[in-house]
Amino acid sequence: MPDLTKRQEQILAYVVQAYVENAQPVGSETLRKRGMGVSSATIRNELAELEESGYLTHPHTSAGRVPTEKGYRYFVESLMEEFELPPVEQRMIRHQFHQVTLDVDQWMRLAAAVLAHASHSTALVTAPQSTRCRFKHLQLVSISDQVALLVLVLQDGTVKQQMLAIAQSLSPEELARTSNRLNDHFAGLSAEQIRAYSLALSPLEVGVVSVVVGLMQQIDHRSSHEIYRDGIVDILRQPEFSAIARMQALLEMLEQRHFLEEMLSEWAPERGVQVVIGGESQRDEMTDYSMVLSRYGLPGEATGVVSVLGPLRMQYARTIGVVRYVSSLLDDLMARMYGR
Repeated sequence: MPDLTKRQEQILAYVVQAYVENAQPVGSETLRKRGMGVSSATIRNELAELEESGYLTHPHTSAGRVPTEKGYRYFVESLMEEFELPPVEQRMIRHQFHQVTLDVDQWMRLAAAVLAHASHSTALVTAPQSTRCRFKHLQLVSISDQVALLVLVLQDGTVKQQMLAIAQSLSPEELARTSNRLNDHFAGLSAEQIRAYSLALSPLEVGVVSVVVGLMQQIDHRSSHEIYRDGIVDILRQPEFSAIARMQALLEMLEQRHFLEEMLSEWAPERGVQVVIGGESQRDEMTDYSMVLSRYGLPGEATGVVSVLGPLRMQYARTIGVVRYVSSLLDDLMARMYGR
Protein backbone atom coordinates (compact mmCIF):
# COMPACT_ATOMS: atom_id res chain seq x y z
CA MET A 1 0.00 0.00 0.00
CA PRO A 2 1.18 3.58 -0.66
CA ASP A 3 2.29 5.44 2.42
CA LEU A 4 0.03 8.08 3.92
CA THR A 5 1.31 11.14 5.73
CA LYS A 6 1.48 10.98 9.52
CA ARG A 7 -1.55 13.25 9.79
CA GLN A 8 -3.54 11.15 7.33
CA GLU A 9 -2.60 8.00 9.23
CA GLN A 10 -3.72 9.64 12.47
CA ILE A 11 -7.02 10.69 10.94
CA LEU A 12 -7.63 7.27 9.37
CA ALA A 13 -6.90 5.55 12.68
CA TYR A 14 -9.31 7.88 14.50
CA VAL A 15 -12.05 7.30 11.92
CA VAL A 16 -11.67 3.49 12.14
CA GLN A 17 -11.62 3.48 15.95
CA ALA A 18 -14.58 5.86 16.29
CA TYR A 19 -16.66 4.03 13.69
CA VAL A 20 -15.92 0.63 15.23
CA GLU A 21 -16.93 1.98 18.62
CA ASN A 22 -20.11 3.88 17.66
CA ALA A 23 -21.22 2.62 14.21
CA GLN A 24 -21.77 6.26 13.20
CA PRO A 25 -20.08 8.15 10.33
CA VAL A 26 -17.26 10.33 11.61
CA GLY A 27 -17.19 14.04 10.78
CA SER A 28 -14.44 16.65 10.92
CA GLU A 29 -15.78 18.24 14.10
CA THR A 30 -15.66 14.91 15.92
CA LEU A 31 -12.04 14.50 14.89
CA ARG A 32 -11.16 18.05 15.92
CA LYS A 33 -12.57 17.39 19.41
CA ARG A 34 -10.31 14.35 19.73
CA GLY A 35 -7.29 16.63 19.83
CA MET A 36 -5.98 16.66 16.26
CA GLY A 37 -4.42 20.08 16.84
CA VAL A 38 -5.53 21.44 13.44
CA SER A 39 -8.60 23.27 12.18
CA SER A 40 -11.79 21.62 10.98
CA ALA A 41 -11.03 22.89 7.47
CA THR A 42 -7.67 21.13 7.44
CA ILE A 43 -9.29 17.94 8.69
CA ARG A 44 -11.97 18.19 5.99
CA ASN A 45 -9.29 18.50 3.32
CA GLU A 46 -7.47 15.43 4.67
CA LEU A 47 -10.74 13.47 4.81
CA ALA A 48 -11.42 14.39 1.20
CA GLU A 49 -7.96 13.17 0.16
CA LEU A 50 -8.41 9.92 2.07
CA GLU A 51 -11.74 9.42 0.37
CA GLU A 52 -10.29 10.17 -3.06
CA SER A 53 -7.54 7.61 -2.36
CA GLY A 54 -10.14 4.98 -1.49
CA TYR A 55 -9.53 4.66 2.26
CA LEU A 56 -12.80 6.30 3.32
CA THR A 57 -16.25 6.76 1.92
CA HIS A 58 -19.40 8.48 3.10
CA PRO A 59 -23.05 7.46 3.13
CA HIS A 60 -25.07 9.67 0.83
CA THR A 61 -27.19 10.82 3.78
CA SER A 62 -24.22 11.95 5.90
CA ALA A 63 -21.27 14.32 5.70
CA GLY A 64 -19.30 11.97 7.95
CA ARG A 65 -16.94 9.28 6.68
CA VAL A 66 -16.70 5.54 7.24
CA PRO A 67 -13.75 3.24 6.44
CA THR A 68 -13.65 1.20 3.24
CA GLU A 69 -12.11 -2.27 2.95
CA LYS A 70 -8.91 -0.56 1.85
CA GLY A 71 -9.05 1.68 4.93
CA TYR A 72 -9.56 -1.27 7.28
CA ARG A 73 -6.70 -3.15 5.61
CA TYR A 74 -4.33 -0.19 6.02
CA PHE A 75 -5.39 0.09 9.65
CA VAL A 76 -4.78 -3.61 10.33
CA GLU A 77 -1.44 -3.71 8.50
CA SER A 78 0.08 -0.38 9.52
CA LEU A 79 -1.78 1.47 12.27
CA MET A 80 -3.29 -1.04 14.69
CA GLU A 81 -1.51 -1.59 17.98
CA GLU A 82 -1.01 -5.25 18.86
CA PHE A 83 -3.46 -6.38 21.50
CA GLU A 84 -2.77 -8.99 24.16
CA LEU A 85 -5.54 -10.31 26.36
CA PRO A 86 -5.24 -8.97 29.91
CA PRO A 87 -3.72 -11.51 32.35
CA VAL A 88 -7.02 -11.84 34.24
CA GLU A 89 -8.82 -12.92 31.04
CA GLN A 90 -6.00 -15.29 30.13
CA ARG A 91 -6.19 -16.95 33.55
CA MET A 92 -9.98 -17.28 33.34
CA ILE A 93 -9.82 -18.87 29.88
CA ARG A 94 -6.99 -21.24 30.87
CA HIS A 95 -8.96 -22.26 33.96
CA GLN A 96 -12.01 -23.07 31.81
CA PHE A 97 -9.97 -25.31 29.52
CA HIS A 98 -8.22 -27.05 32.41
CA GLN A 99 -11.60 -27.90 33.93
CA VAL A 100 -12.68 -30.01 30.95
CA THR A 101 -11.41 -33.52 30.48
CA LEU A 102 -9.37 -34.77 27.53
CA ASP A 103 -12.50 -34.56 25.41
CA VAL A 104 -12.05 -32.96 21.99
CA ASP A 105 -15.76 -32.22 21.67
CA GLN A 106 -15.72 -30.23 24.93
CA TRP A 107 -12.58 -28.37 23.82
CA MET A 108 -14.23 -27.30 20.57
CA ARG A 109 -17.44 -26.14 22.23
CA LEU A 110 -15.49 -24.21 24.83
CA ALA A 111 -13.19 -22.64 22.23
CA ALA A 112 -16.20 -21.43 20.22
CA ALA A 113 -17.89 -20.04 23.34
CA VAL A 114 -14.74 -18.22 24.49
CA LEU A 115 -14.10 -16.69 21.06
CA ALA A 116 -17.70 -15.54 20.67
CA HIS A 117 -17.85 -14.01 24.15
CA ALA A 118 -14.52 -12.21 23.83
CA SER A 119 -15.14 -10.81 20.34
CA HIS A 120 -18.94 -10.25 20.45
CA SER A 121 -19.12 -11.96 17.07
CA THR A 122 -19.70 -15.43 15.66
CA ALA A 123 -17.06 -18.09 16.29
CA LEU A 124 -16.45 -21.01 13.92
CA VAL A 125 -14.19 -23.82 15.12
CA THR A 126 -13.31 -27.12 13.46
CA ALA A 127 -12.17 -30.21 15.32
CA PRO A 128 -8.61 -31.39 14.70
CA GLN A 129 -8.42 -33.70 11.72
CA SER A 130 -5.50 -35.87 10.75
CA THR A 131 -4.42 -36.38 7.20
CA ARG A 132 -4.23 -39.99 8.35
CA CYS A 133 -5.64 -41.01 11.71
CA ARG A 134 -3.26 -42.85 14.02
CA PHE A 135 -3.80 -45.66 16.48
CA LYS A 136 -3.46 -44.86 20.19
CA HIS A 137 -4.83 -47.92 21.98
CA LEU A 138 -7.69 -50.41 22.05
CA GLN A 139 -9.52 -52.36 24.69
CA LEU A 140 -11.49 -55.57 24.42
CA VAL A 141 -14.38 -55.93 26.88
CA SER A 142 -16.21 -59.24 27.36
CA ILE A 143 -19.95 -58.92 26.70
CA SER A 144 -20.87 -62.60 26.53
CA ASP A 145 -19.20 -65.96 25.82
CA GLN A 146 -18.87 -65.21 22.10
CA VAL A 147 -19.15 -61.42 21.88
CA ALA A 148 -16.64 -58.75 22.89
CA LEU A 149 -16.81 -54.98 22.65
CA LEU A 150 -13.86 -53.43 20.83
CA VAL A 151 -13.11 -49.87 21.98
CA LEU A 152 -10.65 -48.09 19.68
CA VAL A 153 -9.04 -44.77 20.70
CA LEU A 154 -7.13 -42.72 18.12
CA GLN A 155 -4.46 -40.12 18.79
CA ASP A 156 -6.76 -37.20 17.97
CA GLY A 157 -9.15 -38.33 20.71
CA THR A 158 -11.66 -40.05 18.43
CA VAL A 159 -13.29 -43.08 20.07
CA LYS A 160 -14.95 -45.86 18.07
CA GLN A 161 -16.75 -48.93 19.40
CA GLN A 162 -17.80 -52.08 17.62
CA MET A 163 -19.08 -55.49 18.65
CA LEU A 164 -16.79 -58.37 17.75
CA ALA A 165 -17.74 -62.03 17.41
CA ILE A 166 -15.23 -64.41 18.98
CA ALA A 167 -15.00 -68.13 18.23
CA GLN A 168 -14.58 -69.26 21.82
CA SER A 169 -15.12 -67.95 25.30
CA LEU A 170 -12.16 -65.93 26.59
CA SER A 171 -11.57 -64.62 30.07
CA PRO A 172 -11.16 -60.85 30.70
CA GLU A 173 -7.48 -61.53 31.37
CA GLU A 174 -7.02 -63.17 27.96
CA LEU A 175 -8.79 -60.28 26.24
CA ALA A 176 -6.58 -57.83 28.15
CA ARG A 177 -3.42 -59.67 27.04
CA THR A 178 -4.56 -59.49 23.42
CA SER A 179 -5.30 -55.77 23.75
CA ASN A 180 -1.94 -55.05 25.38
CA ARG A 181 0.00 -56.97 22.74
CA LEU A 182 -1.62 -55.10 19.87
CA ASN A 183 -1.24 -51.78 21.70
CA ASP A 184 2.49 -52.40 22.11
CA HIS A 185 2.97 -53.01 18.39
CA PHE A 186 0.53 -50.57 16.78
CA ALA A 187 0.79 -47.38 18.89
CA GLY A 188 1.17 -44.35 16.61
CA LEU A 189 0.63 -46.24 13.33
CA SER A 190 -1.77 -45.39 10.50
CA ALA A 191 -4.24 -47.88 9.03
CA GLU A 192 -1.90 -48.61 6.11
CA GLN A 193 1.04 -49.17 8.45
CA ILE A 194 -0.97 -51.55 10.63
CA ARG A 195 -2.14 -53.53 7.59
CA ALA A 196 1.45 -53.84 6.34
CA TYR A 197 2.90 -54.65 9.78
CA SER A 198 4.68 -58.00 9.93
CA LEU A 199 3.36 -59.78 13.02
CA ALA A 200 2.22 -63.37 13.64
CA LEU A 201 -1.44 -63.06 14.68
CA SER A 202 -3.83 -65.45 16.39
CA PRO A 203 -7.29 -65.92 14.82
CA LEU A 204 -8.75 -63.47 17.38
CA GLU A 205 -6.05 -60.90 16.62
CA VAL A 206 -6.69 -61.24 12.89
CA GLY A 207 -10.34 -60.34 13.47
CA VAL A 208 -9.44 -57.44 15.78
CA VAL A 209 -6.90 -55.99 13.33
CA SER A 210 -9.38 -56.26 10.47
CA VAL A 211 -11.97 -54.27 12.42
CA VAL A 212 -9.41 -51.69 13.56
CA VAL A 213 -8.09 -51.09 10.03
CA GLY A 214 -11.65 -50.83 8.69
CA LEU A 215 -12.67 -48.25 11.30
CA MET A 216 -9.54 -46.19 10.72
CA GLN A 217 -10.00 -46.22 6.95
CA GLN A 218 -13.58 -45.01 7.34
CA ILE A 219 -12.31 -42.05 9.34
CA ASP A 220 -9.53 -41.33 6.81
CA HIS A 221 -12.09 -41.19 4.00
CA ARG A 222 -14.35 -38.65 5.72
CA SER A 223 -14.72 -35.58 3.53
CA SER A 224 -15.84 -33.24 6.29
CA HIS A 225 -16.00 -32.76 10.00
CA GLU A 226 -18.21 -30.84 12.36
CA ILE A 227 -18.07 -27.07 12.61
CA TYR A 228 -18.74 -25.77 16.10
CA ARG A 229 -20.54 -22.42 16.13
CA ASP A 230 -21.29 -19.93 18.86
CA GLY A 231 -22.15 -16.26 19.14
CA ILE A 232 -24.80 -16.00 16.43
CA VAL A 233 -26.94 -13.94 18.81
CA ASP A 234 -23.94 -11.69 19.53
CA ILE A 235 -23.39 -10.78 15.89
CA LEU A 236 -27.11 -10.25 15.28
CA ARG A 237 -27.08 -7.58 18.00
CA GLN A 238 -24.72 -5.48 15.84
CA PRO A 239 -26.49 -2.54 14.12
CA GLU A 240 -25.41 -3.86 10.70
CA PHE A 241 -27.99 -6.63 11.09
CA SER A 242 -30.98 -4.59 12.24
CA ALA A 243 -32.54 -5.03 8.79
CA ILE A 244 -34.37 -8.33 8.40
CA ALA A 245 -32.84 -8.99 4.97
CA ARG A 246 -29.28 -8.66 6.29
CA MET A 247 -30.11 -10.91 9.23
CA GLN A 248 -31.58 -13.59 6.97
CA ALA A 249 -28.59 -13.46 4.61
CA LEU A 250 -26.20 -14.02 7.53
CA LEU A 251 -28.21 -16.92 8.94
CA GLU A 252 -28.48 -18.56 5.54
CA MET A 253 -24.71 -18.30 5.04
CA LEU A 254 -24.04 -19.86 8.45
CA GLU A 255 -26.23 -22.81 7.46
CA GLN A 256 -24.14 -23.57 4.35
CA ARG A 257 -21.81 -26.12 5.85
CA HIS A 258 -19.93 -26.90 2.65
CA PHE A 259 -19.35 -23.18 2.04
CA LEU A 260 -18.02 -22.69 5.59
CA GLU A 261 -15.74 -25.71 5.28
CA GLU A 262 -14.28 -24.34 2.05
CA MET A 263 -13.69 -20.92 3.60
CA LEU A 264 -11.99 -22.24 6.70
CA SER A 265 -9.82 -24.67 4.77
CA GLU A 266 -8.86 -22.15 2.09
CA TRP A 267 -8.13 -19.12 4.27
CA ALA A 268 -6.58 -20.55 7.43
CA PRO A 269 -2.83 -19.91 7.32
CA GLU A 270 -0.26 -22.60 8.02
CA ARG A 271 0.94 -20.46 10.93
CA GLY A 272 0.00 -17.18 12.56
CA VAL A 273 -3.28 -15.30 12.16
CA GLN A 274 -4.97 -14.41 8.89
CA VAL A 275 -7.40 -11.48 8.48
CA VAL A 276 -9.76 -11.54 5.47
CA ILE A 277 -11.71 -8.31 4.93
CA GLY A 278 -14.87 -8.19 2.82
CA GLY A 279 -14.30 -8.46 -0.91
CA GLU A 280 -10.73 -9.72 -0.42
CA SER A 281 -12.35 -13.12 -0.10
CA GLN A 282 -13.56 -12.93 -3.73
CA ARG A 283 -16.82 -14.45 -2.55
CA ASP A 284 -20.02 -12.46 -2.94
CA GLU A 285 -21.46 -13.87 0.30
CA MET A 286 -18.58 -12.38 2.31
CA THR A 287 -18.68 -8.80 0.97
CA ASP A 288 -20.09 -7.39 4.21
CA TYR A 289 -18.00 -9.48 6.62
CA SER A 290 -14.50 -9.90 7.93
CA MET A 291 -12.95 -13.08 9.27
CA VAL A 292 -9.98 -13.68 11.55
CA LEU A 293 -8.54 -17.21 11.40
CA SER A 294 -5.74 -19.29 12.84
CA ARG A 295 -4.77 -22.92 12.46
CA TYR A 296 -3.97 -24.93 15.59
CA GLY A 297 -2.66 -28.38 16.35
CA LEU A 298 0.35 -30.39 15.24
CA PRO A 299 1.34 -30.02 11.57
CA GLY A 300 1.62 -33.41 9.96
CA GLU A 301 -0.47 -35.02 12.71
CA ALA A 302 -3.77 -33.24 13.26
CA THR A 303 -4.87 -29.64 12.79
CA GLY A 304 -8.05 -27.61 13.03
CA VAL A 305 -9.11 -23.98 12.62
CA VAL A 306 -10.39 -21.36 15.05
CA SER A 307 -12.01 -18.26 13.57
CA VAL A 308 -14.24 -15.29 14.24
CA LEU A 309 -16.73 -13.95 11.71
CA GLY A 310 -17.99 -10.40 12.15
CA PRO A 311 -19.01 -7.26 10.29
CA LEU A 312 -16.38 -5.12 8.55
CA ARG A 313 -16.72 -2.85 11.59
CA MET A 314 -14.84 -5.37 13.71
CA GLN A 315 -12.64 -4.83 16.77
CA TYR A 316 -9.68 -6.16 14.82
CA ALA A 317 -6.96 -5.84 17.46
CA ARG A 318 -8.96 -7.57 20.19
CA THR A 319 -10.29 -10.25 17.85
CA ILE A 320 -6.81 -11.06 16.53
CA GLY A 321 -5.51 -11.22 20.10
CA VAL A 322 -8.17 -13.64 21.33
CA VAL A 323 -7.93 -15.86 18.22
CA ARG A 324 -4.16 -16.05 18.67
CA TYR A 325 -4.50 -16.88 22.38
CA VAL A 326 -7.16 -19.60 21.99
CA SER A 327 -5.17 -21.12 19.13
CA SER A 328 -2.07 -21.32 21.34
CA LEU A 329 -4.06 -22.98 24.13
CA LEU A 330 -5.36 -25.61 21.70
CA ASP A 331 -1.80 -26.13 20.46
CA ASP A 332 -0.78 -27.00 24.03
CA LEU A 333 -3.76 -29.31 24.55
CA MET A 334 -3.02 -31.15 21.30
CA ALA A 335 0.64 -31.51 22.26
CA ARG A 336 -0.41 -33.09 25.57
CA MET A 337 -2.79 -35.44 23.78
CA TYR A 338 -0.05 -36.61 21.42
CA GLY A 339 2.51 -36.81 24.19
CA ARG A 340 4.71 -34.06 22.77
